[in-house]
Amino acid sequence: MNSYIKLIRPHQWTKNLFVFLPLFFSGKIFNWHLLYPTIIVFFSFSFIASAIYCFNDIWDSESDKLHSEKRNRPIAAGKVSKREGYFAMLFCLVIGFMLLAVFSIKLSVFIIIFSYFLLNIIYCIKLKQIALIDVFTISTGFVLRIVVGGLVISIWLSQWIVIMTFLLALFLAFAKRRDDFVIFNETGILTRNNILKYNFDFLNSALIITATVTIVAYIMYTLSPEVISRFKSDYIYTTSFFVLAGILRYLQLTLVHKISGSPTKILLKDPLVQLCILCWIGLFAIIMYL
Repeated sequence: MNSYIKLIRPHQWTKNLFVFLPLFFSGKIFNWHLLYPTIIVFFSFSFIASAIYCFNDIWDSESDKLHSEKRNRPIAAGKVSKREGYFAMLFCLVIGFMLLAVFSIKLSVFIIIFSYFLLNIIYCIKLKQIALIDVFTISTGFVLRIVVGGLVISIWLSQWIVIMTFLLALFLAFAKRRDDFVIFNETGILTRNNILKYNFDFLNSALIITATVTIVAYIMYTLSPEVISRFKSDYIYTTSFFVLAGILRYLQLTLVHKISGSPTKILLKDPLVQLCILCWIGLFAIIMYL
């Protein structure tokens, strides 16, 4: 059972918390009629994502055996067969889409989530091997999460939340690719062909650029007259301190400690990153809800 749980990676479900962003920024997070369909979509998205992880581990099982950490994945390690992996994938797919059907979630939401599934299957098969296309595909997946979060409660997404989500996801994706390149540089083991299209100079520059643009975009968002008017507060800009601290901490973990292989694990284990996120959420909540 532990191997199956490891296969579907429930700890990665934290990524799907992005579906709550439109509701949070709308200032209606305590409205149950909007919260409950968002919760349903969160679990639906999570099971669909788990199905994708199953397929990814099946597809990459041979290359994973060469990776220092990925070789411990259930299929690569031989603890779960490929046939059992496909069964787990089908199970997660059925649960994910049944949640949408049983709770009568909008057809448009179903289409977006299905599109996300197809995009990621194509990513596993081909797109992850194409430099730059791989990180842009990952970032698009995060944008689809917030699009779903907005659609399910009929809340219009501002250009700010879309661009900041895309930029932050792009930053994290480049950090992950840098970790892949570190492993290749230290061991000489090529786990995916697109690593040859990257080097430290490019990845370091990409990280700095995306980090800088993300921070600038967020500060512009907090100072936007539209945003100040919507939240009825001149103090939104104060939340940018925690965004800056969080990104700099992540850069430190990536460039100094070289542990950016899994953004989810960093989120779950690094106390400074957790503190920055909690302070950001807390301050935003105080400004919006009190």
